[in-house]
Amino acid sequence: MPLSLHEALIPSWLQVLGSVKLLVDKAEAHCKENGAGAADLLHARLAEDMAPLTYQVKSCAAHSAGALEGVRKGAFSPDMSSPPDSFDGLRESLAAAEQALEKVTPQDLEAIANNPMVFSIGEKYRLDFTVRDFLLSFSNPNFYFHATTAYAILRMKGLEIGKRDYLGGLRIQT
Repeated sequence: MPLSLHEALIPSWLQVLGSVKLLVDKAEAHCKENGAGAADLLHARLAEDMAPLTYQVKSCAAHSAGALEGVRKGAFSPDMSSPPDSFDGLRESLAAAEQALEKVTPQDLEAIANNPMVFSIGEKYRLDFTVRDFLLSFSNPNFYFHATTAYAILRMKGLEIGKRDYLGGLRIQT
């Protein structure tokens, strides 16, 4: 049986959103345990020309639930709003994304999988996709890039986290 678009995306996005939410919890705990200000972690970057932790976490929601909202409309543009500036705000953003993903059915995605989809940044930049190709070749890699970058920022800042923290709740057979 072929893998559906839903199976290829939604369960793994939920898994990693859950792990990113736990990373946010660990970041907040790290600040409290070490007497550090939250801003030090929230605004930390891997490199000067990269976006901070808050943007990385926000982008996990944007490239999962936000991407699904975009494919329903047939258009997606980057969310240029400021990311949440608190641990609670980041958790709320991730929880909203999880809730949106949990409502998506396999039929929802299969019904629109071959529809045309446009990614654009203003009037000057446009990429044409099908919904399937947009989700699999654009949003999915972006989702994992931002989740990994959030994890790497926290490691760089000294949090005691490991690969299992990134992987989250595996769907193992019991």
